Order: sequence, then C-alpha cells, then structure tokens
Amino acid sequence: MFCVRENPEQTFYWFFEATCPVARDRDPGVQFQFPEDFSDEESCQTLPRFCFPYDIQKVRDGVAVQHFTFVLTDLEGSQRFGFCRLTTSTHTCLCILSYLPWFEVFYKLLNNLADYLKKGQMNEMKALLAALYKQPIPLMSGSVTLQMIPYFIAPDPRSLPSIPENRNLTELIVAVDAGNLLQLETALVQQQHTYKLDTRCAVLTSCVHALSAVLYPMYWQHIFIPVLPPHLLDYCCAPMPYLIGVHTSLSERVRGRALEEVVILNVDSNTLETPFDDLKRIPSDVVSGLKLCLKRQAVSPGCGVSRAFLKAQALLFGGYRNALQCQQDGEMLFNEAVFLEHKSSSMRHFLQSAVHLQFFKQFIDSRMDILNKGKEPGDLFEEEIHNCDTTEGEFLYMYKFFNFSL
Repeated sequence: MFCVRENPEQTFYWFFEATCPVARDRDPGVQFQFPEDFSDEESCQTLPRFCFPYDIQKVRDGVAVQHFTFVLTDLEGSQRFGFCRLTTSTHTCLCILSYLPWFEVFYKLLNNLADYLKKGQMNEMKALLAALYKQPIPLMSGSVTLQMIPYFIAPDPRSLPSIPENRNLTELIVAVDAGNLLQLETALVQQQHTYKLDTRCAVLTSCVHALSAVLYPMYWQHIFIPVLPPHLLDYCCAPMPYLIGVHTSLSERVRGRALEEVVILNVDSNTLETPFDDLKRIPSDVVSGLKLCLKRQAVSPGCGVSRAFLKAQALLFGGYRNALQCQQDGEMLFNEAVFLEHKSSSMRHFLQSAVHLQFFKQFIDSRMDILNKGKEPGDLFEEEIHNCDTTEGEFLYMYKFFNFSL
C-alpha cells in the first residue's frame, strides 16, 4: 500500500542545491546541503538525478523557472516528496525532501530560499532552514509564524482541491480537455499503463499528481513516477500498471522500447493515444454526468471539478456500505456477492471487474480496519455517499449529478 506518512517527525529532511551534469554519463553535483551533516549515502547519490529529468543534450533553454515534484516510496510504503525549483539561466535546481504533500507551501519556501541565494545571503538562508528544520509540524489548517516567513500554513487534508488555489489541478484542467481527461481517468480506474509527455516539468508533474488525486477515495497502488529521470526509462517496460510522466526530450528513447498497450497523453498538444476503449466499461450514465460536469465546472473557480469526480466515485463504489455484514462476534465483513447484486446491468458488469482492482481491495481493507476498531469512516467520500443512496435513491442522485453541472 502506497500512502502519505501520518505524523512525520520533521517538516523536511534534506535540502540541497544541485548543478546540471555536463554530459549524459555524468551525475549532477551538489553545491550546498542542509543539514550539513546529512549522510544518507543512497539519497545523496540518487536524488540529485531526479532534479534534471530530461535529455541535457537536447534541452539547454526553456522556461526561466519551473517548480515540479518527484516522488519516492520508502520501505514502509510511505511517499516522500522532492519539491524542486529548476532555474534555466544557472542550470541549477533547489530541492527539499519531505513526507508532507504540501505543494504550494514548499514551492513558496523554495522561492524564498532562491531569493537568498541570488542575493548571496547565505547566513539568512541557513537561519531559515534551521528554524524550519526544528519547527514542530503545524496542526491541520494551522499556521506557524517564523521570523523569516510571514506564515506557514498547513493545508487541510479534508478539503477538496480547488481552482486556482491547487496548482496541480489547475494545470491539469488548463492543459487537458474534458474528453481526454475522462479517458485518462477511466484508464487509471482500469489500471492501464499510462504515461504523459510534456516539454515542461512543472506542467507534467502537476498533471500526474492531479490525476492521482481525483481517484479519491482510492489511491494509485502501482508504479507512480510523476517525472521520470533518464536513468529509469526502463520502468516504461514494466509489466505492472504505471502512471509516469516523461519529458518530451526523452520520448523517442521511450517509444524505442517497443511498448505495448500503453495509454499516452501528449500534454503539449492535448492529444491522446490509446489502444483501449475504457469508457465503454464505465456505466454510460456516470460517464455522461461526469463529462457534463467537467465541461461546466472547468471554467469556474472552486472545488467543482473535484466534487464532480467525487460524485462519480460515490455512484460507482458507494454501494460498498450495503454489502457490510456484522458477524456474531461483532466483526464487520464485506460481502462481495451482495456488492455485485446491483439492479443496473451496466453497473454490475463494471463492478465485476472493479472488485479485482488493487486500489479497490486496499480501499475495502482500510474501511474494514476502521469499522472493526469501533469507529466510523468520516471522510468526504462517506459524506457524499449519504447524499447518494446507491440502492433506493440512485435515480434521484443521478438527477442531482446532472443538475450539479447546470
């Protein structure tokens, strides 16, 4: 199971400035790091290579400054995020490693650190890093006042991503139209091999992170590489499902690996290549409702896009609660046969394949774990299920789903 670590001990673990290698067969250098005694040899060798995820002989100029994020998974299955600020003029990249998925917070911090570097204010930069390194992690939606930063706000994990506040979702909606977005999401639901192409690392990783986020309450359980460095191109040949971002400068080398049955989105041109017809596997009423919502909500600020995906997930999977059964010893079990007894033939057909998907199994296991501890799941998905009785009130909820987009 891949997940975000709960209650990490520190706000961040390592900050460094990497220099672009002079040739393909050379590794990036590290000019500065904090803490100075950071000694994780594997991280020191591998992480700087993620800072320049393109063909350095083909890409010498580009966007002046780009923010992007790579992801590493530790032995416990927890994701570590490498937040990067790439500067074309100096061919350097600032990177900060953290278990906290706080994109906007760390991008702002990297801008502050870059400003100190540009002005040669090394003592001020070290003081800021030291203060943040020792600072306890703020509570949900809490703020911490630091002397060098006006505020440091922890995002609320219970809130839906909104436009334009959430950079990842905003970039995705601007770059990809509703039709391609639907096909991408259904490809992920069916656990297909999927990769994205773009000339901008910032847009590329934003789209990959946003696509993963709108699967909520499910979590992508397979290979997840928001931006693929050149030395890991063989991952595109992996037999298991993957969601990968690839810089356009590496596209010829990727396509030369004889890939089979892969869904490819070129974000630059908003064009999609797929050998599948995944949309036909999803109930048509859900697809129609979601497509209509996306077209109407994409141009509006707020959480309308995220809410549309959540409503679709509630229609597809919310019936799991009707399949919960209490045993004589009080233990709750999930009855798969009851779950599949859906009055809609198209929904039954979809669910018969969905129950074998890794992220659905993980979802059910996590729900059973909560219930058998005597607690009730209390997230946004459960709230949406209460708005959608997937047995008796499905027609009414579908009406609301379509009406939501108007």
